[in-house]
Amino acid sequence: MKSIWKNVASAAIAVSLAAAGSIGVRADEQPSIIAVTHGQASDPFWSIVKNGMMQAGKDINAKVDYRAPETFDMVAMAQLIEAAVNQNPAGIVISNPDPDALGPAIAKAIAAGIPVISMNSGIAATEKLGIRLHVGQDELTAGVKVGEKLKSLGKKHVLCVNQEVGNAALDQRCAGTAKGFEGGKVTVLPTTADPAEIESKIQAALTSDPSVDVVLGLSAPLVGERAVAVVEKMGNGDKVKVASFDLSANFLKAVSEGKALFAVDQQPYLQGYLPVTFLALNARYGTIPAGNVASGPSFVEKDTAASVIEKSSQGIR
Repeated sequence: MKSIWKNVASAAIAVSLAAAGSIGVRADEQPSIIAVTHGQASDPFWSIVKNGMMQAGKDINAKVDYRAPETFDMVAMAQLIEAAVNQNPAGIVISNPDPDALGPAIAKAIAAGIPVISMNSGIAATEKLGIRLHVGQDELTAGVKVGEKLKSLGKKHVLCVNQEVGNAALDQRCAGTAKGFEGGKVTVLPTTADPAEIESKIQAALTSDPSVDVVLGLSAPLVGERAVAVVEKMGNGDKVKVASFDLSANFLKAVSEGKALFAVDQQPYLQGYLPVTFLALNARYGTIPAGNVASGPSFVEKDTAASVIEKSSQGIR
């Protein structure tokens, strides 16, 4: 299987390099960029990504089309990528939560000479699939940093709440946390994105295992806020602390008030803005960064949370 992917990627890279020598549009033309992600724009996190993409389109004078399946569905997402290839845009932006499932569709894009940039998830598969570059954070590394931070705070047992099991990026966050939390315990709690289910499962887990002293969300708006609500309702905020990946205005407020430890910022606005900008510049001038761009992680804690809340409420942070 590895040799097949190697041959596909090599052929795709060759075609891509050959195409790179020509510029697709004049400087005064509006290149078409299609984005296909696994996140619906109605999701608070992905609405920020889309905001970044649309603003980049305005700033760089590019036509941007954002597409996503109705649910976390890799078959549907692969079909959306293939449909985008058929439209022959100046570039395609993708998230890549399941490289094995999406690889064949991505290979079709690259083999057709369409530059592809991945963002948010799939950094490990960038080179293998012949993708130009990745904009995002290395989720395993981010998880390790979270684990190390929680360990430095003297925590012993982390409940890592995963609202989208099967998403490689989220799985890596929990795995990285366990790696960085050496000597401590990390328990993964699988759930869906339904707020009622998230709250009930967190409450049940805290009730059944009093040793849990940290609830770690993989999404601030979906899990982090729910975790804060549960801990407050149970009245054990002195013993159980909450932290979360990603940002939301309400979760940042909880951080600023000391109800949560910290939020991990991967800058989704940049994850949307930069790929569109790069692909538009590539279409006009043949210029593109030579490597991946790290948008995170960074920690937002009590002393900095208040300054970020306004931008978060505006759909930028």
